[in-house]
Amino acid sequence: MDKKLEQLFYAVLGGALAVKEKIEANNEELKAWQEKSEENARTFFDEMAQRGEKEKEQFKGMFKDILKEVIDELDLVTKQDIEKLRKDLEK
Repeated sequence: MDKKLEQLFYAVLGGALAVKEKIEANNEELKAWQEKSEENARTFFDEMAQRGEKEKEQFKGMFKDILKEVIDELDLVTKQDIEKLRKDLEK
């Protein structure tokens, strides 16, 4: 009986060591995957930031064009008009 109990103990110990080794191997794979995921996330974030800057500049240009159209349609006085008037008055 003691011999069987001892064999059972060693079998359980061997199984536990096998599980430990498997977990350690998976842990290394998980770390590598996580590092790769972080790199991919950083790259994606950087690309989105660059795209956002580009879109911002395009939007800014479109907004300026729209404002110029509105100012022209409403016949509002522009900075250039005021400068021209000032020069005419100085003469």
